[in-house]
Amino acid sequence: MILYLQLFLTFFQIGLFSIGGGYVAMPLLQSQTVDLHGWLTQAQFIDLITIAEMVPGSMSINSATFIGIKIAGIPGAIVAIVGNILPSFIIMLILAKLYEHYREQRIIRNVLTSVRPIVVAAILTAALILLEFAVGTFRQPNIFAIIVFLLAYMMLSSKRIPMGPVPVLGIGAAIGIAKLGIVYLLEAGIVVI
Repeated sequence: MILYLQLFLTFFQIGLFSIGGGYVAMPLLQSQTVDLHGWLTQAQFIDLITIAEMVPGSMSINSATFIGIKIAGIPGAIVAIVGNILPSFIIMLILAKLYEHYREQRIIRNVLTSVRPIVVAAILTAALILLEFAVGTFRQPNIFAIIVFLLAYMMLSSKRIPMGPVPVLGIGAAIGIAKLGIVYLLEAGIVVI
């Protein structure tokens, strides 16, 4: 029962303070699940983010589902999901009513203008954490991962041939499978370079 309460409170806190969406939640999610509770290792956390991003739905809810199942099975997933969505549900009910009534007020426009850069900074912080884990550091770069990252960036940012994340993820998976096949062939001595 205590484990369910920990899951609920952890994901309630993540849901409550994840202003700006799933990417903003990543540092808090990491500190709670890796550092504080030890439910995941750093490598498992990065895998979780990758898996949560690959499937449909909110990254935050996908993460709650993954961790809930890992820690306490299906009931744990349900508890984590409810904890994760409850704060935003309550807050959005209140804010929708307030926004409808006060949306033309200067203070509301100024608050929204001030909060946007903070949300972008939080997203950038999360992205830099993931980038270092994905492609290595300056001292220990993973050249293969850097090439895949640059290809993915070019595909996702192309105005000429717009591609969404799903085809790019598929291409990335195919590249990973191809790399594994090549490594296998080289290690087996079937192909010699």
